[in-house]
Amino acid sequence: MFLDGSILPDNMLVVIGSDDAFHLGVLSSRVHVTWALNAGGTLEDRPRYNKSRCFDPFPFPDCDEGLKARIRAIAEELDALRKARQAEHPGLTLTQMYNVLEKLKAGEALTEEEERIKDQGVVLILKERHERLDALVFEAYGWPATLSDEEILERLVALNKERSIEEKTGKVRWLRPDYQIKRFGSDAEKARLAEEERRKKAEKDRLAPKQGVLGFEDDLQEMKPKFPTNDELAETVAVMRVLEAAAEPVSVEEIARHFAQGKQIEKRVGSVVAALARLGHLSSADGGKKVALSGGA
Repeated sequence: MFLDGSILPDNMLVVIGSDDAFHLGVLSSRVHVTWALNAGGTLEDRPRYNKSRCFDPFPFPDCDEGLKARIRAIAEELDALRKARQAEHPGLTLTQMYNVLEKLKAGEALTEEEERIKDQGVVLILKERHERLDALVFEAYGWPATLSDEEILERLVALNKERSIEEKTGKVRWLRPDYQIKRFGSDAEKARLAEEERRKKAEKDRLAPKQGVLGFEDDLQEMKPKFPTNDELAETVAVMRVLEAAAEPVSVEEIARHFAQGKQIEKRVGSVVAALARLGHLSSADGGKKVALSGGA
C-alpha cells in the first residue's frame, strides 16, 4: 500500500522508494506474488519477503505508457478501496480481508465471522479488482493469463537472464530513471536525461500562465488536468484523488472545478460520486450536498 511520507518505518517493514502506482500494481499482482513466495524465505510456517531475493532480481514488465496508466489506475483504486474500508471499520485488518479472499478463491465455505469480514471489507469487490489487475499485468508482460505458477516462474527466470545480458551491453531498464540515472547511469544516459529535463522545463515555462495579460483565466483552466471521460475506471480514480486531497467535504461542483472541463462534467462527476456512495466509500453530514471519503472529514 502507499504510506504517508511522514511515516518512519521500522526494520520489519519492507519499503519501496517509489510513488508510482504502476510499481504498486505490478508488486500486488499474481505474477510478483508467485515469484516472491518461491524466491523468499520463511519464518516458521509463514513466507518472508526478502529484498535481495524477491525485489532486486524481479524483472518488471516493460510496456507502453497507455498500459502503464491502466495498471496505475486500478492499483490506485485498489489502494483507496482497502483504506476506505479500514477507515470505516477500524478493527478490520488486511490479513483478515485477504484470508477471506483466499477462501473465496478456493471455493471454501465461510464462517459467520468471515462473512462479516467479507461484508465489511467488500471482499468480492476486492477480488474483482485483483482479477482486473492480474489481467493487465499479464498483458504488460505479453503473456496469457492462463499460465500456471510453474510457468510464471519459468518465464520470469528466463526474462531475468535476458535482462542480465542486456545490462552487460549497457541497456538498463531503470525503474526510476530520473533518480537512478543521475547516480548510476552512463555518461550518455545522463546526457539524455539532462536534455529531457531541459525540454520538459521549456515546455512548462511555455504553458505557464502570465499575470496581468488577457486570457489569464483561460491559461489557468488549461493547466488543470482533464477529466477522463468515457473511461469509468479512470473517472473513479480521478474523483477519488480529489477526495483524498480535500481537507473537508466537497460538493460535486467543487470536484468538477478541479478539472479543465469544469461545469461540463458535473453530471459525470455526480454519477461517479453516487456510485461511490452506494458502495459505502463516501460519507456526508448534510444529506449528500457535500461528501468525503468514509472515515475522513
